[in-house]
Amino acid sequence: MGVIFVNGWTDAPNAIATAVSTRVLKPNVAIWIAVIMNFLGALVMTYFNAQVAETISNIVSFDAQGNIGASQVALAASLFSIVVWAVAAWYFGIPTSESHALIAGLTGSAMALGGLGAVNGQEWIKVLIGLVVSTILGFGGGYLITKLIALIFRDVPRRKANKFFTVGQAIAAAANAFLHGAQDGQKFMGVFMLGLYYNNLAEKTGGGFTIPLWVMALCSITMGIGTSVGGMKIIKSVGMDMVKLEKYQGFSADVSAAIVLFLASVFGIPVSTTHTKTTAIMGVGASRRLSSVDWRIVKEMIFAWVMTFPGCGLIAYLMAKLFVAIF
Repeated sequence: MGVIFVNGWTDAPNAIATAVSTRVLKPNVAIWIAVIMNFLGALVMTYFNAQVAETISNIVSFDAQGNIGASQVALAASLFSIVVWAVAAWYFGIPTSESHALIAGLTGSAMALGGLGAVNGQEWIKVLIGLVVSTILGFGGGYLITKLIALIFRDVPRRKANKFFTVGQAIAAAANAFLHGAQDGQKFMGVFMLGLYYNNLAEKTGGGFTIPLWVMALCSITMGIGTSVGGMKIIKSVGMDMVKLEKYQGFSADVSAAIVLFLASVFGIPVSTTHTKTTAIMGVGASRRLSSVDWRIVKEMIFAWVMTFPGCGLIAYLMAKLFVAIF
C-alpha cells in the first residue's frame, strides 16, 4: 500500500505536467483530474485486461527455496527499497520511474533468495522490449505529431488554433492520467496479489491471478490519494524546466504518450509512464530545434533511469538479505 501511495504521489503527476506548463489547466485542477483518472484507469483497465499485472507477478519467483516465510520477508524488503528510492528521487525533483524501481526491487530481492534462477527471463524480455519501444515511439511520436500538426494548422489563426489545442490537451492529459493508472495501477496490483499469495490468501490459476474487485478498488483509491498529496516538484521538472512548450506542442506530447501507453497496456507490456511521457516531450522539443530542450535536465533524468536498475536492485538485494536474517 505504501508503494502504491508513493507511486501516486511521485509518478502520477507526470501525466498532467504538460497541461500545467502550457497553462491549459491550473495545478490544483490538474491534480484532481489526475486523481480521478488514475483511479478510473487502474480500476477499469484491470477489470477488462489484467495482462500487465500478470507479467509483473510472474517476472520473478520468491519461493525458490520453498520457504514461504522468507518469501514474505523478501517481498516486503523489495517494496521497502522502492519507497526509499522513490522518495529520494522526489526530494530532488527527479521523475524517476516507479515501474523500473518496482522491477529492479523485485528482481534484487528475489535474487537474494534464489540467485539468477529466481528471475523469469521470458517475462523480463517484455520489460526490455517495453524500455526500447516506449523510448522510440515516445520520442518519434512526439516529433512526428508536432511536425504534422504544424503542417495542418499552418494557415489557421493562432488564437483559433489555441482554442482547439486547449480543449484537446485537457482531454489528452486526462487520457494520460487514465493510462498511467492502467499501467502502474496494474503493476502494483500484481505485487499486491503476490503478497496475498504468500500469505495463503490467493491462488494462482493458469500461471496468473484473478484479481478481486476489492483489490482493484483499494489499489486505485490509494494511488488517487497519493496523487492528491502533491506532485508540483515533478510537474516543474517535467513540464516546465525540461522544455518550454506551446499548447500545440503539449497536445502533441500528450497524444504521443497516450498512444504508446494504450498499446502497451493492451499487449501486456509493462512500460514506464515517466519514461514514455518525458521522451515524448523531448521529441516535441527536438522537432523545433535541438537547443530548445534543456539537455542538462534530460541528462539528470537519463542518469536516474540508468541508475534505477542497479541502484534500487542492489538496495533491495541487501535489504532482503538483512530482513531475512533478522526475521
